[in-house]
Amino acid sequence: MLAVIFLATILGIQAHPFDELHQHVDDHVEDYVEALRQWVAVESDSSDVTKRADLHRMMDMTAEKLKGLGGEVEMVDIGFQELPDGTTIPLPKVVTAQIGKDSTKHTICVYGHVDVQPAKKEDGWATDPYNLTDINGNLYGRGASDNKAPVLAWIHAVEAYQALNLDLPVNVKFVIEGMEETGSNGLDTMIVAKRDTFFSNVDYIIISDCGWLSRRPALTYGTRGNCYFFAEVEGPKQDLHSGVYGGTVIEPMTDLIGILDSLISPSGNILVPGIREAVAPFSDEEWRMYQDIEFDMEAFKSKIGIDQLMYNNKVDLLAHRWRHPTVSIHGIEGAFSASGSKTVIPAKVTGKFSIRQVPDMDPAMVKKQVTEYLHSVFAKRKSPNKLKVTMIIGAKPWLADTKHALYEAGKAAVKRVFQMEPDLIREGGTIPIARTFQDVTGKSIIMLPIGGFDDGLHSQNEKMSRYNYIEGTKLFISYLHEVAEIKK
Repeated sequence: MLAVIFLATILGIQAHPFDELHQHVDDHVEDYVEALRQWVAVESDSSDVTKRADLHRMMDMTAEKLKGLGGEVEMVDIGFQELPDGTTIPLPKVVTAQIGKDSTKHTICVYGHVDVQPAKKEDGWATDPYNLTDINGNLYGRGASDNKAPVLAWIHAVEAYQALNLDLPVNVKFVIEGMEETGSNGLDTMIVAKRDTFFSNVDYIIISDCGWLSRRPALTYGTRGNCYFFAEVEGPKQDLHSGVYGGTVIEPMTDLIGILDSLISPSGNILVPGIREAVAPFSDEEWRMYQDIEFDMEAFKSKIGIDQLMYNNKVDLLAHRWRHPTVSIHGIEGAFSASGSKTVIPAKVTGKFSIRQVPDMDPAMVKKQVTEYLHSVFAKRKSPNKLKVTMIIGAKPWLADTKHALYEAGKAAVKRVFQMEPDLIREGGTIPIARTFQDVTGKSIIMLPIGGFDDGLHSQNEKMSRYNYIEGTKLFISYLHEVAEIKK
């Protein structure tokens, strides 16, 4: 192989040993599955403080895996987490690594996380969520797709070059955290602190914490933000018996239901003044891009188990999933929700809702608009109860330029591995770290997913298919080469 590369070089041919690299991946499939099995076995649930020792162990395992690449690895202390009772516990350290320091090459930084959502078999899993189970080519386990397999695939990609004694086309850095599922506590501060050191020579940042929309590979260029609100209505000094007091007091729950109902119409229109008006117009070019995306509406309905969607055509549905804001009401704290019946009038109830925001919307403005609107609606009720509106999350949206060289490189890599053009898609959810990287470092970002459209992230029976895991590793190998071809 090396003789072929040498001959190609002296003949002036730009050769790259894709076949050998991809064959190396095929030869090590079971090794890669075993690596994922070991990682999935660790209950690295960042929301459960009783699992914090497992989370620390997961970060140690990640560091050891990266040390195996021969790079400079650091476990960065990001401080402590304060618990509701006022005590503090250490946050899991962020693992950073650097492989290669050739100043003539581009330097990429791969971001990922190895913490997971909670999972128990009794929640409805068909298998033990922490025992990777191979069924018909699908690898079931919590964190398999979100985000352990993609992190491992990047490591496997670097390993493949090293195993064949090939120079990496680019310098590679890693930032792997353990608190993504609970808000990336401490990571923003770390990024700011390392802006002029670790990130100073980074050219591009790659995030693979997302998935395809269909069976067609995808490149992701945008995410929505998230403004999460508490609306608290307080009335009597204590809960009341509805038989004794019903009909004599204006109930907080009635007020709360009334103001929540004022947020969105039955047809999905947001009723808060100024929200819809802030959305960027839908250009002809963007409309055509949505037209070309592979998306099966019937399969989408079947997957989520409903007969009717809010919109009856693909473009409108995807647009309202990705590039329009939406209101979702998530729950009511303080209300009776256990099984059985309880004739209580709650003294204080808190409605929880969020507005997924899009580019051209600012969280500070959304907070002002929502707060003023709900107080105006509440005032019209002439209720003696008290209303308090609080925004507890104000994560900004992120949007990239699909004409950037990073996306051209992505298209080339997808075409090489999958023999097709990728869909260019956006995510309806929020990945706050993308906007943080953009704002703090000023670097260009691409989201390069390998997760499947049916992986069940955050749900029961989460999985990563062998196909996506292995072909995704080949995609990352090819992408390293394509990024190297971008002119300095």
